Amino acid sequence: MRTLLFAILAALALAAGPASADDSCRAGQSFASWLAELRAEAAARGISQRALAALDGLAPDERVLGLDRRQPSLSLSFLDFADRVISADRLRRGQAALARDARTFARIERDFGVPGPVVAAFWGLETDFGGFTGDFSSLRSLATLAYDCRRPDQFRGELMAALMILDRGDLRPAEMKGAWAGELGQVQFAPSNYLRYAVDYDGDGRRDLVGSVPDALASAANYLRHLGWRAGEPWLEEVRVGETVPWAEAARENFRPRSFWARAGVSRADGSALPAEALPAALILPMGRHGPAFLGTRNFLLFWEWNQSSNYSLAAAYFATRLAGAPPLRRGDASPILAAAKMRELQERLNRAGYDAGLADGRLGEITRAAVKRAQAAFGLAPDGYPTAELLDRLRQGR
Repeated sequence: MRTLLFAILAALALAAGPASADDSCRAGQSFASWLAELRAEAAARGISQRALAALDGLAPDERVLGLDRRQPSLSLSFLDFADRVISADRLRRGQAALARDARTFARIERDFGVPGPVVAAFWGLETDFGGFTGDFSSLRSLATLAYDCRRPDQFRGELMAALMILDRGDLRPAEMKGAWAGELGQVQFAPSNYLRYAVDYDGDGRRDLVGSVPDALASAANYLRHLGWRAGEPWLEEVRVGETVPWAEAARENFRPRSFWARAGVSRADGSALPAEALPAALILPMGRHGPAFLGTRNFLLFWEWNQSSNYSLAAAYFATRLAGAPPLRRGDASPILAAAKMRELQERLNRAGYDAGLADGRLGEITRAAVKRAQAAFGLAPDGYPTAELLDRLRQGR
């Protein structure tokens, strides 16, 4: 995702200085020799010499290695994250884009079943509605990461996919610029997804996700349809929670009928009753029972499939509801997220106590949330999965 926040974080990582490729798996083979072998393999697969000419003169990009080695971590609460990526200006421009391209969005919903606000939310968060698609040479980035020994098979496949994109004429080499890890276009597709899901929606004979807004938006919808988007169903709704809610039931994939949540003390954001229906929904409490609360349907899971970050997936889904006309969320009065040092301490203490919080990295991920729930239940606290200073104190005291 290429938001201002992540551009700043990337700049911080680059400031740490260059990095060198890990060539421990190459037995002394140089980058040039490795690239020549890859070129021969691509030619054997039928990729034309015209496309392969784009590899001429490539050298590893130390900036890419630096970013890959030192991807900065920043543990933000959901509200902090959402405030940064869903600004009033971005919301206004998203609404303007929906109005300006209304016919395209309507056609996309007819053809793929995905509402315009959902597609526009990803478009806005990924590249600011096409305003910044990245400035790294995609081929150079992918070749750098494919030669490096951390994830060579993954990026070798992506590099081959990028060459196939060139070979079939969707993009020209100069157009293959994007994020540092090789994602391309206005919706930031990995080259393999570009090959599978890109569509020519403007009828010019190219699947151009860099320069064509219709192609980019329809391709995003095509990808979501492939993931299993359920046409006509909602994706996310803000709700209110009462004291009788079974907190341990709140989890992204823990689906219950909306009638279950209504009986449990969940109401709509305006206080009215939820419909007594069987539509499966999961209760999502990103900052615990005192913070914002949502019901997410199975369509919400596809936001996670797009980007497996709790904050990103929820922010994208919430942004889509705002673009569809929902009012601003109720912020609640949740305590601030623990600072990174305290989060690491919490994770270490959870692990020592046998709750398996995963790597003590100072970030609130899904494994840590599950461990927090188990510890909260053991200490007689409401098991809502949100770590607090109170829980850390209990862990320090062992009671």
